[in-house]
Amino acid sequence: MMSRITTCHSLPLFRSSLSQLQLMMLLALAATFVNTTKQLSAAEKSSRPNIILVMADDQGWGDMAYNGHSVLQTPNFDDAAATGLRFDNFYAAAPVCSPTRASVMTGRHPNRMGVFKWGYPIRPQETTVAEALKSAGYATGHFGKWHLGSVRRESPVHPGRNGFDQWLSAPNFYDNDAILSREGTAVQFKGESSELAANAALEFMQEQVKKEQPFLAVVWFGSPHSPHQAIEEDRKLYDDQPKAFQHFYGEITGMDRAFGKIRDALTDLRIRDNTILWYCSDNGGLPKVGSTGGRANKGSVYDGGLRVPAILEWPSRIPKHRVTDVRCNTCDIYPTLLELVGVNVAKQPTVDGVSLVSLIDDKLETRPRPMGFWDYTAKGIGTPSATWMSELYEAQQKGEDLPPHESSQNAAKLPDPAYPSDTFPGHAAWLSGNWKLHRIQGNKGEAKWELYDLASDPMESQDVAEQETKRVAAMQTELNTWLNSVVDSLNGKDY
Repeated sequence: MMSRITTCHSLPLFRSSLSQLQLMMLLALAATFVNTTKQLSAAEKSSRPNIILVMADDQGWGDMAYNGHSVLQTPNFDDAAATGLRFDNFYAAAPVCSPTRASVMTGRHPNRMGVFKWGYPIRPQETTVAEALKSAGYATGHFGKWHLGSVRRESPVHPGRNGFDQWLSAPNFYDNDAILSREGTAVQFKGESSELAANAALEFMQEQVKKEQPFLAVVWFGSPHSPHQAIEEDRKLYDDQPKAFQHFYGEITGMDRAFGKIRDALTDLRIRDNTILWYCSDNGGLPKVGSTGGRANKGSVYDGGLRVPAILEWPSRIPKHRVTDVRCNTCDIYPTLLELVGVNVAKQPTVDGVSLVSLIDDKLETRPRPMGFWDYTAKGIGTPSATWMSELYEAQQKGEDLPPHESSQNAAKLPDPAYPSDTFPGHAAWLSGNWKLHRIQGNKGEAKWELYDLASDPMESQDVAEQETKRVAAMQTELNTWLNSVVDSLNGKDY
């Protein structure tokens, strides 16, 4: 099955699920179609907003000075939160990294494409936000952590195969003085990790501004993922803190500085007013050092593992500071951007997110439909970025190259046998308004149900399932319907 992205005058963009050779040929053909989409008029170029999506790696809701942290110094995040639209109830689609990143790319729950945990590649059959915006005449770039597949040249799932014109990417989190993949070529860099991604993004942005070309820049930091390795000037700010915290806090401050560098450049480039700058984290806070926005931490479907800091600035559309309590999700980014740009994806498979355009325009008070979560019982796939990039660098220095890793080579394969639709292992949840229903299925197959009223119990400490039997029954039906839909997608019915 093929999907097609259309704008008013754009050519089709095709994706397919065939053999790897056929897939690569079709992806190359798709790139040709995209690169020959209509040339935008000067009026169209000036009216289309530039888009910058920035994401942290393991920053909890409470790991911000503006959210009340008593130690952290995050002046640039604080200023953005006091200037633009601050989301106080923003959720990652999953409690760990790769799945949430897949949700940003597609607007779909990551289990629909088999991105269960860290290290799972995105399916080549999926249509990404980069492909969609590229079909509308946008230049596209990815900078920093990818973690949706191998970043080697022949990988069917590197950023270039997912719609990005330019990319400087790592297969997972990366630290200072990192080796990164510049469109498949390993390059050794010197410098603080977050600034490496910011600097590459700024070069890309400057290039597009000169061309008067609207752009999508995806900047995914590798901080503050462990092991924490702050540069000395950032660590020193926290000399009075326990050693276990100094580098963690320092990494967040380094990330704040890189974010500020991007933010300040928008003014220097005279594009600030019509640029969307959207920031969030990929999951809840880390145990021991991090601060969460609810019960538990990263890896949990309770709010501490899902609720993350988020800010959106767009001065021409959001002229005054606002704070919203509407519950939003990383799945919402894709449909929001497509509506804003006016892109329609023919045969668009199920999207779990909702467009937040009306929220941006201050016309939305409640989320129009619930959001589902499902942490499937699968093990993550080890992705040692520093080791893999060193191996690639050494091979290429000898004039050799390395093949993509096995998981990426098989990314397009569909489940065989298919996943069953009568059992849903792991921890799922259904968040409708302020009510959150949990379905926890253990190894024996029996599900345990919990219900919390987040309005009165944000820490999910008082299970009221026995007192709210009718509400539980109704929400169980909705959740089970959604889980069945996710399994259908997982088994390939969307393609």
